[in-house]
Amino acid sequence: MTIYTPKIDVEDVIAGVETSTDIGLVYIPFDPSNSEYQQVLDAIIEQGADCFTGDIPEDLQAAADAKQFAQQLADYNTATARLAQYIVSVGRAEVREMQPTGEQVWNEDTMEMEDVMMEVVTVTAIEPVEATVTRMVYSEDDPMAEPTEETIENPVITTDVSERAEAQVTVDATPQAVKDAA
Repeated sequence: MTIYTPKIDVEDVIAGVETSTDIGLVYIPFDPSNSEYQQVLDAIIEQGADCFTGDIPEDLQAAADAKQFAQQLADYNTATARLAQYIVSVGRAEVREMQPTGEQVWNEDTMEMEDVMMEVVTVTAIEPVEATVTRMVYSEDDPMAEPTEETIENPVITTDVSERAEAQVTVDATPQAVKDAA
């Protein structure tokens, strides 16, 4: 584990951190575009104060907190987008709605122009995938043996279920403040 030490500049301001490496002491300035600075933030997120000699400088802790919040928000948005997708074993129903065509006609009863409406498919239907698939199984012991058929859960469904479970774990683990910001 890397240990960081705050470094104070000539104006008594913490301007960076120092760490010992196999090539000697390395100074890391507080510069968000510096990849080593980003590694310091990652260490604070993962290890907290254990990666520091003394207290973590407030500005650095705030930057680590902001980075962690942004990562959690991105992960939450990705997970909720995944959960919003249709379930492949169920499929998706077609959705239609009335929309204006851009044309207008005169209504003699109301004495006004009215939009011409047309029913439009806004979400296409998707059929559910087959629950199982059949595959051929070949003997490893006897290459000359006839293959046998085996019925298994459709791998597309298996992948969908696994991805949804992962996404749900992410959503459940996301702090409420991050969810509120989404």
